[in-house]
Amino acid sequence: MTTDDDTNDARANWHWRNSMKPALFFAVDARAAIPFLILLFYFRWITFVIAILSTIIFLMLEKRGLTFPCALRAFRSWFVGQKRPAWVVLRQRKMKDFG
Repeated sequence: MTTDDDTNDARANWHWRNSMKPALFFAVDARAAIPFLILLFYFRWITFVIAILSTIIFLMLEKRGLTFPCALRAFRSWFVGQKRPAWVVLRQRKMKDFG
């Protein structure tokens, strides 16, 4: 089978939902490589270490089944905690008795 046959099969089986596959940068979500962009502008050892550690962390999270946005949402929910009222205390209406 030639590569033309492979591409024709791939075109025949292509579906619209395949257009939203995540962009990968060396088997990691490309958004997890943002610290390397910062590393290009501010090249220090600490920036290099932070970039490597963040990429390793997001690689481990992806191996567990969490994508980059899901991992950020999970971190935000862990950081905020269990009690998350819909309105801030200052904006909640006070009870009044008009009787």
